[in-house]
Amino acid sequence: MNIAEIDTSSFKDFDHHEKVLECTDEQSGLQAYIAVHNRNLGPALGGARMWPYGSRSEAITDSLRLSRGMTYKSAMAGLPLGGGKAVIVGDPRTTKTPALMRAMGRFIQHLDGAYITAEDSGTNVADLQIVATETRHVAGINQKKLNDGSQISGDPSPSTAYGVFVGIKASLAHRFGSGDLHGVSVAIQGVGNVGKRLAEFLVNAGARVVVADLYPRAIEELQDKLQVTVCKLDDIHRQGVEVFAPCALGGFLTVTTLSEITAPIIAGAANNQLAEVGIGRSLVDAGKLYAPDYVINSGGIIDIYCERAGYRHDELVTHIDRIGQTLEEIYALAEASRQPTHVIADRIAESRFLSPVGRINVA
Repeated sequence: MNIAEIDTSSFKDFDHHEKVLECTDEQSGLQAYIAVHNRNLGPALGGARMWPYGSRSEAITDSLRLSRGMTYKSAMAGLPLGGGKAVIVGDPRTTKTPALMRAMGRFIQHLDGAYITAEDSGTNVADLQIVATETRHVAGINQKKLNDGSQISGDPSPSTAYGVFVGIKASLAHRFGSGDLHGVSVAIQGVGNVGKRLAEFLVNAGARVVVADLYPRAIEELQDKLQVTVCKLDDIHRQGVEVFAPCALGGFLTVTTLSEITAPIIAGAANNQLAEVGIGRSLVDAGKLYAPDYVINSGGIIDIYCERAGYRHDELVTHIDRIGQTLEEIYALAEASRQPTHVIADRIAESRFLSPVGRINVA
């Protein structure tokens, strides 16, 4: 195994990251990166993503963007955690092996607690349990007891989905005066671990749901359980709905896609939804209400923190419900200052992790 710190200062997404490490392991085939962004509030916690990146540069860029987002996410959620992220290069459906996950565990152990990992796109509880055989710096793998005594998996994705559900209701209330979902139409782009659970919350609340996914099997499994409408992946953002919920990979909101989105609200689980900073202003100019991604999708990190702090389900739900209140605060400040919502969210987060006693200036 070869582990080396790499210089990422020339990358446009570099944001004063503490360190970025590259790990290659010939025996297992592991090629992975861990980015630690900021630990002012606590250890860097973020999931381990596995994806068939097209290049080394693409994988590093993703680690930089995602780790930064985790710093802001934890700060906005009021958690004593910093931001980090791990990315593994490879197709999780064809190249993932126990040996590779054990090698990833040794890589994480090398950081000696500076980075704590959890599930993400392409990894699951079983994978992280294998990682945990090589390091104790793993979260989201323990069974948790509900108030009725039953137990659930350590998988945080149901909490992520519930937080997005809460955020969609808050966004509807802000735009239309009511968070009631009966008859509301929502288009979900991506029905993986989070998207499929979000669909269930929405359908059960009376919403009309349109879905699309890269993998046909994911759609088939969802249709076996829920009454949803299916469309082509390339057309999901063009649907005439009240809410567009991006729940796949990031960077989807571009000048081009924004011109094709008719939904007045964009609120989904994907990380790093804005392809570039200027898209935030374009959203305002287009009259779109945008729920900053790291605010609305913070239910998972809240779940993981609660697990580590001594799990109580009622306290978890109460904490996740605050996502709605946080979004309303952001929306009100954004309107008063005529600033994009993501700019307001960034300022609030930075006031917490850069100078925890500082006050936000929205002028």
